[in-house]
Amino acid sequence: MAILSRARRVSAAFVKIADTLVADYDVVDLLHTLVEESVALLDAAAAGLLLVDPAGDLQVMASTSEKSELVEVLQLEAGVGPCVDCFRTGAVVTIDDIASNGSKWPQFQSAALSQGFMSVHAVPMRLRGQTIGALNLFGQEVGPLSAEDAAIAQAFADVATISLLQERALRESTIVNDQLQRALNSRIVIEQAKGVIAHTANVTIDQAFALLRSYARANNQPLYETSKRVTERLITITS
Repeated sequence: MAILSRARRVSAAFVKIADTLVADYDVVDLLHTLVEESVALLDAAAAGLLLVDPAGDLQVMASTSEKSELVEVLQLEAGVGPCVDCFRTGAVVTIDDIASNGSKWPQFQSAALSQGFMSVHAVPMRLRGQTIGALNLFGQEVGPLSAEDAAIAQAFADVATISLLQERALRESTIVNDQLQRALNSRIVIEQAKGVIAHTANVTIDQAFALLRSYARANNQPLYETSKRVTERLITITS
C-alpha cells in the first residue's frame, strides 16, 4: 500500500509539473515547483536549482530554503563545488559524506556542514548535448540517494529541461537566451519583493516567499508581476 501511495504521489508530481508546460507559462514558478516536489518526494532535506545565463554564468534560480541557497551562492562565488562540476561535466555528482569526501571543494564543504548538510546529489539538466543547469538535493544524513530516488530526480530534471528547451527554442537559440534572461530578471525582482514582505510582515524570508507565491496564485498572476507590484508598493502582502 505504501508503494502504491508513493507511486501515486510521484505521478501527481509529474502532472503538477506538466501543468506548467503551456504557452507563456511562469518559468520561475515551474522551477520552484520542481525543487519543492523533489524535497517532498525524495530523501532530501533541501533542494536548489542552478541555471546558466546567456553569458555562460550559473545563477541560483530556485531553492527550498535560505540554507541551501547560501551553499549554492558560495559555490558560484568560488567557481567550484559538486553542483558546479555537475553542470560543467553534464554528469551526476554524488557526495554521500561531505565531511569525509568533500575536501576537494573546501569552501563548499565548510558552507554545507555549517548549514547542517551532510550529503549532496547533483543532477544535470541536460538534453542531448546541451546542459543548462543542475538540480541539487541536499541531505542532513550521510549516505547516497537510493537508485529509485536518483532516477526520479533525474526524471524531474529532464521534465524541467524539456520545458525550457521547447521545440521552437531548439530551432532558435536566441529564444532560449531570451527565456532564460527573463527568468533571471524575474528572480531579481522576486528577491526584492521577498525582502519587502519579510520586513513589512515581520516574517522570515522563506515565509515571505510562501506568502508571495500564495498571493500570486490566488490572484492568477505571474510571480514576477506580483513581485513588481510589491516592490512598487502597489500592494501589501501580510501573513
